[in-house]
Amino acid sequence: MSKSLMIPDERIEKAILLIRSQKVIIDADLAELYGVETKQLKRAVRRNINRFPEDFMFQLTKEEYRLLRSQFGTLKRGAHSKYPPMAFTEQGVAMLSSVINSKRAIEVNIAIMRAFVQLRRTLDSHAELARKLADLEKRFESHDEQIQAIFEAIRQLMTPPDKKVKIYPVKSECSVFA
Repeated sequence: MSKSLMIPDERIEKAILLIRSQKVIIDADLAELYGVETKQLKRAVRRNINRFPEDFMFQLTKEEYRLLRSQFGTLKRGAHSKYPPMAFTEQGVAMLSSVINSKRAIEVNIAIMRAFVQLRRTLDSHAELARKLADLEKRFESHDEQIQAIFEAIRQLMTPPDKKVKIYPVKSECSVFA
């Protein structure tokens, strides 16, 4: 990320939401990151609407908007549009750089693209790890309880840190004097 732009990666990652099974960023969050008003961003998009097909950008339904608002608590009166927001996919965010042409917008887009790529890598690595664990479990499912306890301990280690981890004692049948 450029030294002239100091937006923490966590701020961008927090703005990425899962809506309609797609990773998106809402127009208000993008406007804040770009340093422009939401209405300016929406105006630029509407002027160039042919650049934003449904797989690049879509408007939330009233129900999706209501659910989104309820997830984030009460919003300040007058601080948010009464109309459902636009949601931009990764491709839509990339296209925004062609309609919002400022140095900051370009730098923000680069940071957002990197966040999307990192998110994809993280999800892919977790999926690959889960697949490998399932393959190993199938291979060794006929073995004793100790291997099953190891698999369970690994699964517990894979859970998010806010969940409590159970520790399973492993019985040792080996003896030094046997």
